[in-house]
Amino acid sequence: MLSRLIEYLDSIIARDPAPRSRWEVLLYPGVWALGYHRIAHWLFEGGLYFLARLVNHFSRSLTAIDIHPGAKIGRHFFIDHGFTVIGETAIIGDNVTIYQCVTLGGTNPTNGEGGKRHPTIADNVIIGAGAQVLGPIVVGERARIGANAVVTSDVPAGATMIGPKSRPTLVKVETYEQEFIPYGTPCSEKFDPATQGMELLRCEVETLQRQVAALLAERGEKPEVKAKARVSKLKQPQKDDAAHSDDKVKGASEG
Repeated sequence: MLSRLIEYLDSIIARDPAPRSRWEVLLYPGVWALGYHRIAHWLFEGGLYFLARLVNHFSRSLTAIDIHPGAKIGRHFFIDHGFTVIGETAIIGDNVTIYQCVTLGGTNPTNGEGGKRHPTIADNVIIGAGAQVLGPIVVGERARIGANAVVTSDVPAGATMIGPKSRPTLVKVETYEQEFIPYGTPCSEKFDPATQGMELLRCEVETLQRQVAALLAERGEKPEVKAKARVSKLKQPQKDDAAHSDDKVKGASEG
């Protein structure tokens, strides 16, 4: 038992550079919340639901972390700081790290039955601060959920999810190992080497257009008005030239 506790504390030290000793880690609210949850889950599995909830309520009051007694949590689970909510049917694998203000929440089942309504988090997943992972979805191994992301669909293994509603960054995880992609992905998700030069040129043109629009906005001018003014200036010399050439023809005929 002691060796398992030491192994758990060392796993937290490996992920958090702040503590100077194991004794300091023992003061972490996430460690206490997980310890109380182990007791509450044991009572829940034994059918002692009221006692399980009582332990859960005490733990939440002490740590500001709400883990339902029914949630299944693997080894070396680390909640950095607090204010986290984990629902009843959530399943969490080994070596999962969660930062503050994360919710592993449920969604209203379409079939009207309770059932599995909270996420399943695979091994070695990291969930950033403020992220909301909702519904009976699966977050694959080694996935990364960015801060304040909202995840409502399955996450492939190794993917990085950002933003509300979350989306995969750069290229899809199914294709990121297939071949080398030069220069990253500045505009589109993937370059075709045959058209790469045109793609880069298009990116530069779009960047210049945005910069011009921003400068015009600072001056209080609308880009479309400015464009019309330029077109009218271009058309005016053409009219003047036409009139001038008519005068020349008229003068020559009179002479």
